[in-house]
Amino acid sequence: MNKITTKSRELHKLACSLIPGGVNSPVRAFKAVGGNPLFIDHAKGSRIFDVDGNDYIDYVLSWGPLIIGHAHPEVVETIKQTAELGTSFGAPTLLEIKLAQEIKKAYPSMEMIRAVNSGTEATMSAIRAARGFHSINGEKHRDKLIKFEGCYHGHCDGLLSKAGSGLATLGIPECPGVPESYTASTITLPYNDLSAVAAVIKQEGKNIAALIIEPVAGNMGCVPPKDGFLEGIRKITKEYGIILIFDEVMTGFRVSYGGAQALYGIKPDMTCLGKVIGGGLPVGVYGGSSEIMSNIAPLGAVYQAGTLSGNPLAMAAGLKTLEILNRPHTYEMLEQRSAMLYEGLKDAAKKAGVSTKSYRVGTMFCAYFTDSEVFDWDTAKKSDTKRFARYFEMLLENGVNIAPSQFEAGFMSTAHSERDIEDTIKASYEALIKSS
Repeated sequence: MNKITTKSRELHKLACSLIPGGVNSPVRAFKAVGGNPLFIDHAKGSRIFDVDGNDYIDYVLSWGPLIIGHAHPEVVETIKQTAELGTSFGAPTLLEIKLAQEIKKAYPSMEMIRAVNSGTEATMSAIRAARGFHSINGEKHRDKLIKFEGCYHGHCDGLLSKAGSGLATLGIPECPGVPESYTASTITLPYNDLSAVAAVIKQEGKNIAALIIEPVAGNMGCVPPKDGFLEGIRKITKEYGIILIFDEVMTGFRVSYGGAQALYGIKPDMTCLGKVIGGGLPVGVYGGSSEIMSNIAPLGAVYQAGTLSGNPLAMAAGLKTLEILNRPHTYEMLEQRSAMLYEGLKDAAKKAGVSTKSYRVGTMFCAYFTDSEVFDWDTAKKSDTKRFARYFEMLLENGVNIAPSQFEAGFMSTAHSERDIEDTIKASYEALIKSS
């Protein structure tokens, strides 16, 4: 029997008359899978509840931030107490210092840190800081940037070439409205192809300011780096004086407490974080060596500002989230449950006779409907997206919510119980059979 979603359909129709596509971020739309998006009334722990009263085990988790689950009581209480003191002051607070200290403990490469309001702000500001560093040091010609196909670093103009996330989902290779001059300085290369990186840097190295990368690509599903790929990038960027930026907005505190840089033992020059560090509120930070960050205004001439940057609600929610994550055995439990789900979903596909390729790093995971290994955007996009759409529909009908796109990662939280995982594996098997 189909779930009743009448109210969601009605609200979507109303939203479409007021908001482009009825959503305030394209990835929330169901364009790639068909149907109308669910409108959510509330959430708690591992579950979301739509306006029609249906509940779902949730692996979207607001696209990653909610690593301790929805509406964690300690985080909610912290936000309430902080809001009673004022929601924003436009002035420095102790909370900003405390969060910066906690981040620096986990990410020692971030000697100095600047808070912003989103991952997009963090990446665009980090790139500006990298170019500014070279310019201040007499290398104004170093303005080019290397990024990778299928990686998404936010919606700023210079980064929308062959990007992942919603652009991959909606099949938008290039974004209208972005002048060619904005992307002319962006070099886009295949992910996991170290030889391509080396060839470009050997030819253009003296003109390249920075290389930005998702160390685990989470915006074309979940694509881990090949052995030696990140190490090779670190070596050649250092050799040519290119600033290496790790975009850990998604991987930060998810693949390990210290992110991908701790997991793989790589020290980038700059790092961007977001999602988890705001405890579910809008946030981003960028940081790096003092040598680079000392050029940021008001210390230096590289300008970046924000009305709500470092606002007390996000800082307090982030601090409480990190405190909870720091409690004994938290990451051991996350790893155990992530592995349980991952192995269970693989076994369900095998039992159902469906060819998939699955990947997981820490609490991030994805199963592609393909029989070929996935290691970059070209191999990811060969997946059977129509088959995924049918699976998504059946899985939702069975009470499990995943991202409405083949090219987005799923996420585990501390709130997911073993019973949730068992129910998810059963629901997945049934959805695979029904969608055949």
